[in-house]
Amino acid sequence: MGLVYADLEIINTIDIALAKKSIIGEEEIKSLRVNALVDTAAYNMCINEIIQSQLELPFVEKRTGVLANGEIETYDLVGPLTIKFKNRTTICNALVLPGNNEVLLGAIPMEDMDVIIDPKKQTLEVNPEHPYFAQMKLK
Repeated sequence: MGLVYADLEIINTIDIALAKKSIIGEEEIKSLRVNALVDTAAYNMCINEIIQSQLELPFVEKRTGVLANGEIETYDLVGPLTIKFKNRTTICNALVLPGNNEVLLGAIPMEDMDVIIDPKKQTLEVNPEHPYFAQMKLK
């Protein structure tokens, strides 16, 4: 199986809350469309510094992560951000990778949105067992 990418919308969740309280207008909600690598080996959502800056996502804390080559690095954790894919939505924090690194959609937000990888088509898909809404395992 090759690499799988998905078109996502990433939104500043704080802006959504401010718009609901009529503190800012709907047109002021910061969002971006990105093409993310679907990475089941990554746990979290990972964005880059450029996206973090454009969405003005606030710093939460420092986190360490292990890279594919075994190196341990420290990254900023920012959020919250809202991820939209087709008819699915999730809210999470994201690790900020340096520079213009590609966006990674990790396993935790994938599971929360109840999406699966179709290895034959090499695409991210809404779980066909739950096509109209996400269903989570609670046990």
